[in-house]
Amino acid sequence: MSLTTSKRVMGLDLGERRVGVAVSDELGWTAQGIAVIHRDDSSSWLDQLDELVHQYQIKAIVIGLPRNMDGSIGPRGEACKQMAEVLQNRYHLPVHLWDERLSTAAVERTLIEADVSRKKRKKVIDQMAASWILQGYLDAQGGRMHV
Repeated sequence: MSLTTSKRVMGLDLGERRVGVAVSDELGWTAQGIAVIHRDDSSSWLDQLDELVHQYQIKAIVIGLPRNMDGSIGPRGEACKQMAEVLQNRYHLPVHLWDERLSTAAVERTLIEADVSRKKRKKVIDQMAASWILQGYLDAQGGRMHV
């Protein structure tokens, strides 16, 4: 598929220490977790993200926006909004914020029900949360991708 027709969207679950990464299929219908990038005080994690954006020919980015249960946005949500602006300027791509309330809890429940050990859950929960966030966004688009 050529770069101009790809509709791949990247989903990010931004944590303080880790970033879960998911990408959609080329038609923009399904989400698949692909990586967990470890964040530190340097910007090297952004270099890793650069490689994935290029490799998958990403056309838009969806960032999970943590909201409080009453819908308000706290400090983590504000940090995600700031990172959305950084990524929009860095990649010159549309960046969408998507309500991620309860996504990590839902993923953890799913893994527990599947009898996945705590150690294994810790390794995959971030990329699964990114996939959950991205799939919610894709489903809401109903096949009419606005990237």
